[in-house]
Amino acid sequence: MIAAWLASFRREEEWTRTLLCKQVPAVRPVRVALCALSILSVGMGAQTNSTSAPAKKGRIVIGASMLLDGRSHVLRDTHIVVEDSKIVALDPNASPVDYDLRGFTVLPGWIDSHVHITWSFGENGKNAGADETTQFAAYQAASNAWLTLMAGFTTVQSVGSPRDVPLRDEIAKGALPGPRILTAVEPLEGRGEKTGTPDEIRVFVRKQKEAGADLIKVFASQSIRQGGGMTLSQDQLNAACDEANKQGMRTLVHAYKDAVRAATLPGCTEVEHGTMATDDDLKLMAEHGTYFDPQAGLVIENYLANKDRFLGTPGYTEEGFAAMERVLSLDRDIVRRAVKTSGLNVVFGSDAVAGAHGRNAEEFIDRVRDAGVDPMSAMVSANSLAAEAIRMGDRIGSIAPGYDADIIALDGDPLKDITAVRRVTFVMKGGVVYKNVARGAIPIYAGIQP
Repeated sequence: MIAAWLASFRREEEWTRTLLCKQVPAVRPVRVALCALSILSVGMGAQTNSTSAPAKKGRIVIGASMLLDGRSHVLRDTHIVVEDSKIVALDPNASPVDYDLRGFTVLPGWIDSHVHITWSFGENGKNAGADETTQFAAYQAASNAWLTLMAGFTTVQSVGSPRDVPLRDEIAKGALPGPRILTAVEPLEGRGEKTGTPDEIRVFVRKQKEAGADLIKVFASQSIRQGGGMTLSQDQLNAACDEANKQGMRTLVHAYKDAVRAATLPGCTEVEHGTMATDDDLKLMAEHGTYFDPQAGLVIENYLANKDRFLGTPGYTEEGFAAMERVLSLDRDIVRRAVKTSGLNVVFGSDAVAGAHGRNAEEFIDRVRDAGVDPMSAMVSANSLAAEAIRMGDRIGSIAPGYDADIIALDGDPLKDITAVRRVTFVMKGGVVYKNVARGAIPIYAGIQP
């Protein structure tokens, strides 16, 4: 299974290189990487000089023969009219067409509800997590953001590390190319000095808001590598989610087994993973309107494929890897049961860590191929439903007038062949085109023309 998974990655890499290298000078990726590194490194250490965002064309018309609107509708033979950063109309008569995407599948940029965007491998090739503050780590973070955007993900939720903050801010300013980032900054962990009494937890939540967090990440249970047992009491969970609600913030709770129910009862916003939850737990989440983000395979496949790079670093042991191998089938089982639970909102999240950035879409394939998820539901889980879960449903996740112009195109129809998600040929975020290889054209990097 892992060998086949790696082989599929290599085929996709070759497909991408073939498209890019036909017309792009070899020096360009180096120039892009150095630009990203220099900006992010400065951003992490000191204030940057003002950097203007890429120039936006006043009016852009995109031709589409097949369009998935992000809300489970398929539209045929229409044109998308973009002005500055917004979609202003769907008009089949709009002209002239600036980007002809007929023959491709056009859809909203995907939203990944769970990544660790600054996790990378260090200079020694081993897992460095998200705590490195070296120039090399800054480069890797910028690279992760670029790869994620090129894979069609225009918004991600990174949960979390303080290192997310400068990356998020530089991308928001237009100084770096990457997906829109929402971050939890520092997570509340159910062990050690960060746990505390319910009152201390409330203080922690308020401090994260002051630090610029977009949401609160809560670890309510151990890693599945350690058995997944609860690490916070019900009173502690109640305090964390109640205080976040009072602060107008969302909560995203890492939970397995009994922790799923414990996180649902106090009104936490979203439960992650959920492996070994019961059917009653799933029904309870549906009744409470709790969003659920299980993973069907990518995260464990990535760990197993990169075992030598993780093994021996903090939290990764032979016993833990053996546990992950055993739990892979349980992960697919929880996804299978979740999508069959009436009223349960299942969103898309890859839990991308080092080695998986830019490969986020493999999670779609796992969900459809291995867990029986309907392909349209899989797309919606990363479009309008994911946007609703992060409280941005009136802005992103749909192709409709008034929405941000986050638009991607695939070479193929994911409703018939889910592997089409590997072949992203066009990426626009906020009205700026960052990738256009749909017709063998030279990709555009943040407004830098060839």
